[in-house]
This record gives sequence, structure tokens and C-alpha cells, in this order.
Amino acid sequence: MKRIAIFASGKGSNADSLCTHLVNHASIKVELILSDRKEAGVFAVAEKHGVKAIYLNKELLTHPDQVVALLKEHHIDLLVLAGYLKLVPKEWIAAYPGKVFNLHPALLPKFGGKGMYGMHVHRAVAAAGETETGITIHEVNEHYDEGKIIFQARTSVEPTDSPERIAEKIAGLEKEFFAKVIVGEVEKFI
Repeated sequence: MKRIAIFASGKGSNADSLCTHLVNHASIKVELILSDRKEAGVFAVAEKHGVKAIYLNKELLTHPDQVVALLKEHHIDLLVLAGYLKLVPKEWIAAYPGKVFNLHPALLPKFGGKGMYGMHVHRAVAAAGETETGITIHEVNEHYDEGKIIFQARTSVEPTDSPERIAEKIAGLEKEFFAKVIVGEVEKFI
């Protein structure tokens, strides 16, 4: 059994999608959901799916080795970032080489880096007059949004599309592809 830990900072729609996708999977399960925000909606997702949830308080966030110990204690095999906004510490990456994945709401390398998340990305895409955008699933390294790209899906951007409309299009791509692609990556380790 391969055990996944999902890290999220927000409402948890992609965590919910992955948990739902794995409900009857014979060899992969979501073991933990962790968040750096005490009031994050992802805690309700954890409860809904019966997954243990952990709040990453300041103590844990300033001692990455403690988070690694916690992950090892729960026999975690892979880490999935689904709307997790903090830079992943090098200790986590060293403990899980090639096994930390992130979902980004743009076609990297465009519109990536520190501060480029959620509506910030969609506003930047609209302001740049892009004709397409999409999602990127990539391995995580020590820098924001610079790891090896695993998968991208694209959608058109019309000149009349608002950042909110772009967000809707991205949410559709995430719903369609995120869980399937992550499960495909995890299955490579089985």
C-alpha cells in the first residue's frame, strides 16, 4: 500500500478530488492531510473522507525535520501539494526525492514563482493578454514551481475572459486531470 500525504492551504477542492478518486483503490490511499492554516477548508475534506488531519503550527513549520519524522511515523510514501502555498523545505525533498508533486494553475514556466498562486496567477494571465493557459503538475524541488514538469493541460483564453472566468476554466482542468495524473505517478512506485 502506497500512502500519500496531501498538503493544502485552502478549501481543499483538489484534495477532495484525489480522496474521492482513491476511495476504492487497492494499493494507494490518502493517509494524512496537512495544512498550515488552522481554519483551512481542507480540514472539512479530511473529516468527510475519514483521513487524519494535522495542523502545521509554527513549531512544526520552523522544524522541518519534525514534519519528516511525523510523515515517517505514518509510513508516508509520497507528498502531494494541492494548493499548499509555502516553499517546501529541503529536508522534505531530501526525505522524499522524486516523490513530491505539486499542482500549479498555469503553464509553467510562465506565471510561476513566489506569490504566484490562485487569483494572482489568473490576473497575471489576463493582464499579459495570453491566448492560452492551463495547469501544470510537476515534481517539487527547492524553488517555487521549478521542478520537472510531469503533465500540462491547456485551455484557451478569450480576450473577454475575466480573471474569474479563467479561474473557472482552470478549476475544470484540475477536476478533469489532477487526480488521474497523480494516481498515475504514484502507481509508478508500486
